[in-house]
Amino acid sequence: MTSVFSADGKNVPCTVIEAGPCVVTQVKTTEKDGYTAVQLAYGEVKEKNVTKPMLGVFKKAGTTPKRYLAEFKFDEEHNLGDTITVEIFNDAQFVDVVGTSKGKGFQGVMKRHGFGGVGQSTHGQDDRARKPGSIGACSYPAKVFKGMRMGGHMGNERVTTQNLKVLKVIPEHNLILVKGSVAGCNGSTVLIQK
Repeated sequence: MTSVFSADGKNVPCTVIEAGPCVVTQVKTTEKDGYTAVQLAYGEVKEKNVTKPMLGVFKKAGTTPKRYLAEFKFDEEHNLGDTITVEIFNDAQFVDVVGTSKGKGFQGVMKRHGFGGVGQSTHGQDDRARKPGSIGACSYPAKVFKGMRMGGHMGNERVTTQNLKVLKVIPEHNLILVKGSVAGCNGSTVLIQK
């Protein structure tokens, strides 16, 4: 993340995302696939690290092998081998960004769900201040209900941040600046949708 100054002099926090250039590697049609979509490829990768079927897809599109593939629905028509740059976001006011959140491993209930713990209370536990406490009922229903908030794996999930304002598009460097933060660590790959 970084920050830029708006026209009225306010310091606005923003995230800089490199968006493209992406190559159209496959065009899905209603007649052949049952739906309409465009498959885009991004990120360079060595030819030896690509499977032979995927190598055929890239050669058919007339491009070098790419690391990431994703499907998008477009209003306008695109052909095989077309290059899509960040300029498609010139007229966009807001975008949705999909990323994978940072993994935090196994966490307890205080960090994962915001439990208060015992704290300064005078009753109850004296040696288990950060524990969840009682989790189940008595002999009936004699089980722990599904969805009970407990400790467990936290992070490393697909997260969609919606309606991020587009502050600026820099086409010569394929950069887009969006207001606020997006999920994931620095250098991770995200999807941007109008």
